[in-house]
Amino acid sequence: MAKKREPKVPVSMTQGRMLVRMLRLNSVSVSLIAVIVLGSFMVAQDVQTFLNQRREIAEMEQSIAMAEQSVADMQAERDRWQDPVYIRSQARDRLYYVLPGEVSYLVMNAEGMDLSDTSGTLGEILAERRSADVISLEVLAARDNWVDSLLESFLRAALDTPVEEE
Repeated sequence: MAKKREPKVPVSMTQGRMLVRMLRLNSVSVSLIAVIVLGSFMVAQDVQTFLNQRREIAEMEQSIAMAEQSVADMQAERDRWQDPVYIRSQARDRLYYVLPGEVSYLVMNAEGMDLSDTSGTLGEILAERRSADVISLEVLAARDNWVDSLLESFLRAALDTPVEEE
């Protein structure tokens, strides 16, 4: 038997035919593609919800870590305030306290001071300045209740009519 010879077809033509065969869509492949597209649309909302929840969980974990760090800092601060040496150093630094028998020297900025005045000490100069200022050293008590005064002022502003000047 003689072999039947197939006509020689260029390679590009055979690839084109194979491509056409692959692109032929039958009902099975169309339904498969439709199921895949429909499934991806149905799953997309769930995937988005899942990703949002993961992001929220990460944010909450970060805020919890920050809160735990804050609590640890506060506990360390509380523990420092339990130490008498720390309390003593804070009283010295912040309130200028000294222990009995100690002498504290406070160095002040010399700007604005009249250094040519030799009449007395720095405390005397500061006392003269304080008495020369407009600020009163006495606390004045209010005669009326400020809440009643505020309410009266509000009601007058709302209810009074302006008087025309002639």
